[in-house]
Amino acid sequence: MDTTRNEALTAWMAEHGYSSNALAEAVNRAVGDLAGRTGGLDGSSVRDWKAGRVRWPKSATRAALQKVTGLPAPALGFVPPGRAAPAPAPSQEDPVNRRSFLTATAASAVVPLPTATAPHRIGMTDVARLQQKFAAVVARDHQHGGMRGIETRALELAAEAIDLQDRGSAGQRVRGQLYAVAAAFTSSAMWAAIDGRRFDAAQRHHDRASRLAGMSGDQTIQFRIWSHAGTLYRHLGRPSAALAANDVARNLSLTRRDPLFGSLGHARHAAIHGTTGDRSAVCRSLGHAQEALDRAESAAPRPVWLEAFYGQSELDSLALAAHLALGSWSTAEAHAHRSLATLRTHMHRSRAITTARLARAQLGQGDLEPAVSTAMSIPHAAVHHPRISGMLRAFGAHLRECAPRSPHTRTWTHYEREALA
Repeated sequence: MDTTRNEALTAWMAEHGYSSNALAEAVNRAVGDLAGRTGGLDGSSVRDWKAGRVRWPKSATRAALQKVTGLPAPALGFVPPGRAAPAPAPSQEDPVNRRSFLTATAASAVVPLPTATAPHRIGMTDVARLQQKFAAVVARDHQHGGMRGIETRALELAAEAIDLQDRGSAGQRVRGQLYAVAAAFTSSAMWAAIDGRRFDAAQRHHDRASRLAGMSGDQTIQFRIWSHAGTLYRHLGRPSAALAANDVARNLSLTRRDPLFGSLGHARHAAIHGTTGDRSAVCRSLGHAQEALDRAESAAPRPVWLEAFYGQSELDSLALAAHLALGSWSTAEAHAHRSLATLRTHMHRSRAITTARLARAQLGQGDLEPAVSTAMSIPHAAVHHPRISGMLRAFGAHLRECAPRSPHTRTWTHYEREALA
């Protein structure tokens, strides 16, 4: 029997955040809806599908799978019986050896199966191993950001965290930690999709991440996911939804226990308020963000994703975004310089974004030569990042609108053709 792994089903489960047990439960419910009686699948049934040991489930199961996934069985990697892989061609081995092999095989068929061993015990060592991989994903994001490779890798690791629960036994605390790690990986996939302007994918990742985070009970990852959702809706031009999502993060009790989380929540609220033109709300939120940041204890233990990026530089970056949206060009420029002065060296993508925003603030004040020089200073390796290239094209459009005949505009237009082609 061909037991080639069913990669299509495995990939679908990883993308949609399903463990083997969770998919079995969903299919059982769908069987009940379709046939009037709940199905009898369990996690081992799904593992048989993934491993290729079952290549074509029963008709009721296939119908239920399509109801759950929206895809027919062949699209999920299942193969009808008539399309089974051909048996391997007979070998040219010595007939005596072949008879010996067949005799040994027949004999082995009647040997009793060994008693099942106790299931593997999953512990905090397994969680720590996954957390180290998560730290690597966060580091790669700050260096590059927005790449499909980061998104794909994060989803693969989320699936690894979920599948680990199906391969052994674990206490409630460890299971909660595994759900939290899976949610963290999925939220990194969500952020990579936001940064890469793949907003439909980001929304799907948010739905899965929030579900996993709810099962984990971990408020730190719940904060990250809903704060990301606020940013997603801000980029989509939906400020009401952005404020509502960010309020979910800001209203977690965690933000009262640790002012650093509270500061980030206020700072992102300010950036959203900027898109609505509410100057007083921007100033009020930034004031709360700065006050909370000043109160935060630097030595307090925090998740790696927060420690990796949030501090005075990021607060100033969000203030820069808010004041750019308001058209407060000189204030925006001041925050840009402050952000760049304290930005950590490994945050290449953030430096490029802040530099592009600085150029826009300078252009808003009519400083054409410094603005063009600033925009052209962004490293060539960064200009093709989807978010940064979009910002630079918008910069060029504003430049041509306000100074169409300027020599600085001609310089930029030539650069744009060469660098952003």
